[in-house]
Amino acid sequence: PPPPQYGIVLDAGSSHTAMFIYKWPADKENDTGVVSEHSMCDVEGPGISSYSSNPPAAGTSLVHCLNQALRDVPKEKQSGTPLYLGATAGMRLLNIANPQASDAVLSAVKATLKSYPFDFRGAKILSGKDEGVFGWVTANYLLENFIKRGWLGEWIQPQKKTLGAMDFGGASTQITFETKDTIKDPQNEVMLKLYGQEYKVYTHSFLCYGRDQVLKRLLSKLLQAESYKSTISHPCWPTGYHKTLLLSSVYDSPCTDKERPSLALNTTVTVVGTGNGSLCALHVSKLFNFTACPFSRCSFDGVFQPEVSGKFIAFSAFFYTVDFIQTVMGRSVHLPRDLKDAAETICATSWSELLQKAPKLEKRLPDYCPVSMFVYLLTTKGYNFNNHSFPNIAFQKKAGETSIGWALGYMLNLTNMIPAEEPSSHKSMLYNYWVLLILLFVVTTLTSLVTAVCLLRRSKSLAI
Repeated sequence: PPPPQYGIVLDAGSSHTAMFIYKWPADKENDTGVVSEHSMCDVEGPGISSYSSNPPAAGTSLVHCLNQALRDVPKEKQSGTPLYLGATAGMRLLNIANPQASDAVLSAVKATLKSYPFDFRGAKILSGKDEGVFGWVTANYLLENFIKRGWLGEWIQPQKKTLGAMDFGGASTQITFETKDTIKDPQNEVMLKLYGQEYKVYTHSFLCYGRDQVLKRLLSKLLQAESYKSTISHPCWPTGYHKTLLLSSVYDSPCTDKERPSLALNTTVTVVGTGNGSLCALHVSKLFNFTACPFSRCSFDGVFQPEVSGKFIAFSAFFYTVDFIQTVMGRSVHLPRDLKDAAETICATSWSELLQKAPKLEKRLPDYCPVSMFVYLLTTKGYNFNNHSFPNIAFQKKAGETSIGWALGYMLNLTNMIPAEEPSSHKSMLYNYWVLLILLFVVTTLTSLVTAVCLLRRSKSLAI
């Protein structure tokens, strides 16, 4: 068979950038279930939006991973390998706060990407809607919910329902699922035609509801509640943990900008953990607005959402949060109550105990209590999962050996690898192999039968 084709996508998230290299058989560009993750690379340092005051450094930060791509993609294939960069909510926020800085960062990134021998196809900021829909496409493509190959190389519509997709990044969170309900707000409706099938999909992206921005907003609310005193208590941080921080680290984002105090931003505040789960839940719930709803039903902040239906896959920080609960805390998560109880247990665990349990996670350890509480409130009070629907959520990082996220769906879309029409007449190369195998099997079986009959007759004649 001809050597495989390759494609590269850089997922420039708010807290970090990841590079994914995909590969697929060159003779099956419009196939499904054949694109797989060849390799990946985590870019060292923060997300590209963090380089607003030094844009060239955003480009330089990608060099290590791009050099890995030179090693991972065969030299003769590099010029034909599409290379994309998609930036998500971190850059969406920077574009709101400082469009010039946002443009400068993207220009620096483009200059670096163009200097490599790949087929550079662009670097852009994705909309929240794109991020949600491409994540949904990735998950359902990998799980072969759209279309799959039969044993004889024919196309099969698997008659399986699609999965909903929930993404939880550093600066935003997305929910996307197929629905038969009327979508009251046209901004949340996406009609897709994939392999001859039409899908009506509900999607919404909540900016400022990603993990890092939630933590900033929570700190802002606590500072406000305690009138910006020099020492304040944090009910979501463990007892025995404290940290001194600059106000500028809380109010450097459009998500907290409206709450910025009149104090100088170089003012320092000492934040002391008190490990109070119920008080933590109260403060985290204030980040949502559950009251205002101009529609018949809403999730939160006045956003329309139909009733969740079917199975869901929850990835990114959803996975990491639940994985921490299961592996470090030793708690299973089947029902909403399990998640709430686990969050309260984390909140009640002292800093020294947490460090003992997971020393390698020291940097993120203080925040597992508020993030777990946030995931509980988001899924139950926000998205309205209940005891019946919550068990339908699978918290997963990968499907097979491929990471779930928007990157693969983005590449499949931009390379037109998922046709709108059903490719009914196309047969895969596998078909010929199956025909040969079946013929070989028939010939072998007949030969065995003939040999057996001859041996039987011979033994009978000898007996006479």
